[in-house]
Amino acid sequence: MVQASTMVQAPMKVQASAVEIRAVNKFYGPFHALKNINLSIPPGKVTCLIGPSGSGKSTLLRCINFLEEYDDGAVLIDGKQIGYDAPGRKMTAKKLREMRRSIGMVFQQFNLWPHMTAQENVAEGLIRVRGLPKAEAMERAAGALAKVGLSDRMGNYPSRLSGGQQQRVAIARAVAMEPKLMLFDEPTSALDPELVGEVLNVMKALASEGMTMVVVTHEMGFAAHVADQVAFLEKGELVGVDEPSRILHHPEDPRIQGFLRTYHERNSF
Repeated sequence: MVQASTMVQAPMKVQASAVEIRAVNKFYGPFHALKNINLSIPPGKVTCLIGPSGSGKSTLLRCINFLEEYDDGAVLIDGKQIGYDAPGRKMTAKKLREMRRSIGMVFQQFNLWPHMTAQENVAEGLIRVRGLPKAEAMERAAGALAKVGLSDRMGNYPSRLSGGQQQRVAIARAVAMEPKLMLFDEPTSALDPELVGEVLNVMKALASEGMTMVVVTHEMGFAAHVADQVAFLEKGELVGVDEPSRILHHPEDPRIQGFLRTYHERNSF
């Protein structure tokens, strides 16, 4: 077991966490991808994970719903550890599926069925996972698509949708399952610049409704205006957690300062 380091505390004071990450370590062979990560995700708030490419942001996000199996520590969802019933003993596939029912995830790639319409793509999980009758699933899918501004595209196949519209369908698919927690893994990275805004607007709307969200992003403007807290990772370490105004505009750690300086240089015109 890896000895836990000093916990990095978020300044936000909350009575309970939607997600509690405790001294989590992840290895790929000899490579130490996550190093003693400690992070609290407050309920009803938006947490953005930022940092250089390869810093462990996506790995950490995937550990939250156990798509990546962490090697040490614990990830608790509403107080219950995901992935393990006891140290070194994985929970059954059935238990894991039950826990994942409350977690929605949106990836960089849209992963839509090409032979299904937008409405059918959203309804499919409701039918297969939740066991809803097709009519009820289609009705709920229509509501989810309306929520992301795609009521007029329900009958379109993915090939007839823009990249931004396809990502909004993917978000609707996750929202239709009525999750308590939404995870976003760089949801705009595969989009052309002119399509980024429409996806971010949908995410902002979800945040305004009080959805608990964890977002891996390179969109500093989104993090600045929507996040309740921002966590910076580098080389598998959680360097700092703070309110957006402090960590993005007045960072004390030189690693964060260097990252933001490079970001602004690359995005200045």
